[in-house]
Amino acid sequence: MPPGKFVGFFWKLKASPLKAQKDEAYFLTPPQSKMVRLFVNFLALAILPATLAITRVYNFDIINAKIAPDGFTRDAVTVNGIYPGTAVVANKGDRLQIRTNNKLTSPGMRRSTSIHWHGFFQARTSGMDGPSFVNQCPIAPNSTFLYDFDTAGQTGNFWYHSHLSTQYCDGLRGAIPVYDPQDPLGHLYDVDDASTIITLSDWYHEFAPEVQKQFIQSGAFPIPDSCLINGAGRYNGGPLVPYSVVNVEQGKRYRFRVFSLSCRPFFTFSVDGHNMDIMEFDGIEHNPVPAQNFDIFAAQRVSFILNANQTVGNYWIRAFPTGGDPAGNPNYNPDLTLAVLRYKGAPAVEPTTVNTPGHKLIEGDMHPIEEPGKLGSGPADVAITLNIGQPNPPFFDINGISYLSPPLPVLLQLLSGAKTPQDLIPSEQVFILPPNKLIEISIPGTGFHPFHLHGHAFDLVRPSNADELNFVNPPRRDVAAVAGGNMTFRFFSDNPGAWFLHCHIDWHLEVGLAVVFGEAPAENVEGPQAQITPQDWLDLCPTYDALRPEFQ
Repeated sequence: MPPGKFVGFFWKLKASPLKAQKDEAYFLTPPQSKMVRLFVNFLALAILPATLAITRVYNFDIINAKIAPDGFTRDAVTVNGIYPGTAVVANKGDRLQIRTNNKLTSPGMRRSTSIHWHGFFQARTSGMDGPSFVNQCPIAPNSTFLYDFDTAGQTGNFWYHSHLSTQYCDGLRGAIPVYDPQDPLGHLYDVDDASTIITLSDWYHEFAPEVQKQFIQSGAFPIPDSCLINGAGRYNGGPLVPYSVVNVEQGKRYRFRVFSLSCRPFFTFSVDGHNMDIMEFDGIEHNPVPAQNFDIFAAQRVSFILNANQTVGNYWIRAFPTGGDPAGNPNYNPDLTLAVLRYKGAPAVEPTTVNTPGHKLIEGDMHPIEEPGKLGSGPADVAITLNIGQPNPPFFDINGISYLSPPLPVLLQLLSGAKTPQDLIPSEQVFILPPNKLIEISIPGTGFHPFHLHGHAFDLVRPSNADELNFVNPPRRDVAAVAGGNMTFRFFSDNPGAWFLHCHIDWHLEVGLAVVFGEAPAENVEGPQAQITPQDWLDLCPTYDALRPEFQ
């Protein structure tokens, strides 16, 4: 049975729509220019009382549009016709409703879609998490689906991206800053707005399905044509696209929010002539740690504070990408991943500053400001080791199994009564987690594999290559890299649902580097943590199943 086909008896579930909150504000974002749209978003936030949690409604038209972020024009998968996509802006406690209208028409790219809201825990709304065939069936062309979920007090940096095959490499990705009007670290900075959002991404001139096909046939890992900062970059021999400009004023302190929207490379981020105080990992604030540069892997987010205390002028912002030999793509030049930090009063010219190597942030030096080490040092209730293998390149496996999308979403199987691995299709790719237990995951391995856990943040008790375990105050985040040595993290299984754990190099995920956790199966079905299943979610699989293959 091919992926996405449904079995009739699974469709006995009843819809249970979310109840509307009392205070609702409908917040539409038409396909305007990015800066105008961001300004409108932030203006709407500014005029609201700091304690008012509202419902923010966004309209996402998922369309094919011709764009040229590095000067090469190509058709892409976009949100509202722009890249990066429309920024989703919220305050602490807000509820999000994103009406997603699939208007894709290009035969060279995937026509269906789904969107993951990366970093949100989705308590009781696992069906809104987004991964195709884990939490939902894809949204068919010429149809609409409403993503509806509560941010539930989470703040910081999140993002969204397609979670169907490698579609987000074709452009469906964007930032989600969630602001805390009572930020406990707010006294450390003066400015935190649309101007301090920085996105990093790789960009490909060929369509992702073709790139993936070549990868599988040749075994040669995809190498981007360029990398972008805030949606602008250059490639060898291409036009001199203006670099993005980030404006500052001397004497002010800025909280910059850096989002890695990468499909493959990790970036080493720095600002010439400036120190940074890193204060957030993946939506969780940490005690600030000074550094001159930091590595940020695919899907990670980092906030840092920059004091604009240097001479008025222009300074290079650098995000040197690592991942792939530039010799494999003559267009690709990692040194061109640049933007401009421009002080008020400086001329509108490119910088002449140089990169002076300095202290690199050590991930293990970061400690969360709230409940450090809250999981304790006792033995885990459930300990799982995931061994990465590649006996059949380019395909990966974990514990001898290469992940394939199941024939129907894992969450749907759980809601239909599956409680053991033997009840699931296929059984060998899903780990059943008991409720309210301390879970420890260890992933030894070589190479660079940034693993993302859906539905949770975790305590990174052993960053890759660390000599010792830290149970006292480990960093907390939702993406951590296996970078040549064992990586271990812990979390508490208090959020029933179907949760993906996968390498966030999208090309690696597509060739099997993933598993799924079926967390607390019975609690998904009934009780106070039972999943909410709107009718339009239930309708996704029958609609998708009826599509001809070229529309899937």
